Amino acid sequence: MLTILRHIIQEVTSAQDFREALDIMVKRIANALATQACSIFLLDRHHGEYVLVATQGLNPQAVGKVRVPINKGLIGLVGEREEPLNIDDATKHPRFYRVPEIKEEAYRAFLGTPVIYHRQVLGVLIVQQEDPRRYDESEEAFLVTLATQLAAIIAHAEATGALAELLQSSKEKRHELIYSGVPGAPGIGMGVGVVVYAPYDLDTIPDREPDSVEAEIQLLEAAFSAVREDLRLLSERLYPALPPEERALFDVYQRILDSADMGKEVADAIRAGNWAPGALREVIQAHVRRLESLDNEYMRERAEDIKDLGQRVLTYLQKNDRTTPQYAEKTILIGESITPTDLAEVPEGYLAGVISAKGSGNSHVAILARAMRVPTVMGVGDTPIYELQDKEIIVDGYYGQIYVSPSPNLRTEFERLIQEEKKLDAALEEIRDLPAVTKDGQRIGLLVNTGLGADISISLAAGAEGVGLYRTEIPFLMRDRFPSGEEQRIIYRQLLASFAPRPVIIRTLDVGGDKPLPYFPIKEDNPFLGWRGIRITLDHPEIFLSQVRAMMRASEGLNNMRIMLPMITDATEVDEALRLLRKAYTEVRDEGYDVEMPQIGVMIEVPSAVYQARVLAKRVDFLSVGSNDLTQYILAVDRNNPRVANLYDALHPAVLRALIQVVENGHQEGKHVSICGEVAGDPVAVLLLLAMGFDSLSMNASSIGRVKWVIRHFTHKKAAKLLHEVLGMENAVMIRCHMELALERAGLGNLIRAGR
Repeated sequence: MLTILRHIIQEVTSAQDFREALDIMVKRIANALATQACSIFLLDRHHGEYVLVATQGLNPQAVGKVRVPINKGLIGLVGEREEPLNIDDATKHPRFYRVPEIKEEAYRAFLGTPVIYHRQVLGVLIVQQEDPRRYDESEEAFLVTLATQLAAIIAHAEATGALAELLQSSKEKRHELIYSGVPGAPGIGMGVGVVVYAPYDLDTIPDREPDSVEAEIQLLEAAFSAVREDLRLLSERLYPALPPEERALFDVYQRILDSADMGKEVADAIRAGNWAPGALREVIQAHVRRLESLDNEYMRERAEDIKDLGQRVLTYLQKNDRTTPQYAEKTILIGESITPTDLAEVPEGYLAGVISAKGSGNSHVAILARAMRVPTVMGVGDTPIYELQDKEIIVDGYYGQIYVSPSPNLRTEFERLIQEEKKLDAALEEIRDLPAVTKDGQRIGLLVNTGLGADISISLAAGAEGVGLYRTEIPFLMRDRFPSGEEQRIIYRQLLASFAPRPVIIRTLDVGGDKPLPYFPIKEDNPFLGWRGIRITLDHPEIFLSQVRAMMRASEGLNNMRIMLPMITDATEVDEALRLLRKAYTEVRDEGYDVEMPQIGVMIEVPSAVYQARVLAKRVDFLSVGSNDLTQYILAVDRNNPRVANLYDALHPAVLRALIQVVENGHQEGKHVSICGEVAGDPVAVLLLLAMGFDSLSMNASSIGRVKWVIRHFTHKKAAKLLHEVLGMENAVMIRCHMELALERAGLGNLIRAGR
């Protein structure tokens, strides 16, 4: 074999060009292994597909034309696993993906190996044979060796531009264009592009001395009044299915427009010598600059809301009605920065999808889109959005991709996926009010993570059994000062009353790290290892006491509140916090409030808390794992850093063993143990968490239905078997593939994404 290997490499390296080198390789490999087919699929990262670039044995007319989605078929599985796949009958494998154009129906035996260079999967090299059989170890080793040689050739082609040229020539045969962004709301939407434009550019308004200050102020008041009325009508026009709490967003807009706040600022700028449009520009820009200067992504998103309001007021100041777009029956709404009011203006039943050049999954528009169940892609900054008017478009809210002018085959595929989604949604709706209980009777609680008032009705409609994490920092971040005790009490009371009698776990203020307060700046070289969470509030007991007193006052007559302490690293922090909590309780009782002492819990977010879990459990009523931070600290990976983001995975064996230890230690003290964070809402991970013994899971509302569906379709015994199997695996990729395969074999692959 070694001699044959050398001859193949010599012949390939002497090829005239990259395409010829690939053709030589597939022919020589097929001959060397005496197999009937050998093919190379290269990964087109921009489009998320494997492209057939060379073959011996499959349909030669399919070269350059056939593209396999990155998550499909045995090709996709080899790439996901990053290791060889050797099976005797490919057609019986649950991941078999039939592509009629390549005419591989006759082949049964399949051996595929990834082509990897510097940890990056570049493609997949496969061999096939008609008779069912497993290729032997020497054949597998031979193919793996050639794949390493092929990787170097592909890397060189990438550096010289030959790879891009090859993939581009394949792309030119396609009808559709594909662009990528950030998933905003899950689902698949198909329709016609309708681009919305801001009618005037507020930033270009010049300064001008007013002819009459009073006349300008009257014009301003009339404009503010007109916009308030517009917002009221838009709120009423929102879909009947959208609960009142989502319309509360428009109440926030109304408050911003209140003459005692922003209106007064603009009026003062007019009195200082600027006409109304110029004064409005001054005030709006000042607010926008302040918000955009913050490190917190959520607050930066609020700048877009302020801009939207400013544009609407400017429209009336210039006495010109806002132009209404011509909406298609299946509208894909597109804009530089889509706002909630843009969503509200689309006629009922017309909105099929949303594309925004700016924004993220934390945007108000993304939150509303999820509530309205409208597939959404955010942050498509490189997309020529103004060229998408009247184009046929597919929005994939799962992967954050948009397809422009799709081919008939692609359209047919997505239409099928939409039908599968509808069937799944109907099935999930049927179990909304049923418990999350396995086939053999094991029950687990499903709660929701929240931090916005707009999330409340979404959570209730999803069938949440309570709140596993309420992030109190969001009301703090939305202000330019610390909220008063009474302001906090009102917020907490609304939350507690909405969920009563369901339990609500409220986390004390957790700022620092990536969540600095604009009015309480914290400048540190390493904020994630610095002054954050409980460390700040214990150093400032006045902040802590004011907050927990407000929580306790809000719970009067409801008594469904629990308090959770974040970023605990040492038992002495818990002791000090408990002392302050008892002090606050005594003070609230002395004020005449008839409240019970709430249950107290701690978040397990750092390795030291994992090893002290039993010590901590002795002191409190419950433990809750914060999986996002715990994964980050165990793996020493900043999940916001794109250079190392691929190393961040909560299914890493070290993280799984830490979770098991926390559950065991908490239960040894007879305490409730829950987990919140992304892993709790991941259908791929839920069976492992169930088998570990977690008492409840807390997740985003949109994940509850899918997680419940998984739990109700498996037994606890099967979940325990899967946990035992993955604990013998060495990396997160293997574990994730193993769990995805388990879901697919159970017929639940569509919970990961429609069509799987």
